[in-house]
Amino acid sequence: MGGRQRPPRARNPRRGRPAGSGGRAVSRVEFARIEGFLAWEAEVAAAERDARVFAEQFPWLPPAERESLEQAYAADRLRYAEEVVDRAVERCRHLAARYRAECHRICTRWAALCLSVTLAAALFAVVPAALRG
Repeated sequence: MGGRQRPPRARNPRRGRPAGSGGRAVSRVEFARIEGFLAWEAEVAAAERDARVFAEQFPWLPPAERESLEQAYAADRLRYAEEVVDRAVERCRHLAARYRAECHRICTRWAALCLSVTLAAALFAVVPAALRG
């Protein structure tokens, strides 16, 4: 078949990591990239295999037309696979943003609660002393 399509767009790793976390984080990013590359190559191979099986259903086609049919089938399937991956990535980004917002909301509430308890404790410590004096 013709040239292979590129894998879906690579996502940029997070920048500005804290010092000391570089080696482990880079390894995870590299493993994720390798895993993504291998998964995409498996998808390309499956698309080409299925395209050949599909084209074999038309034995009366000349070899050039059968090759063209295989290429069109594989390209269409890879285009669909890339759309599926892009939708999944977008969903993950949406969920990550939602979870970050929820975490921020919980942390804000927790900080407000801690501040309230601290102020109440300080008030209970100061008011009795002020009433005695």
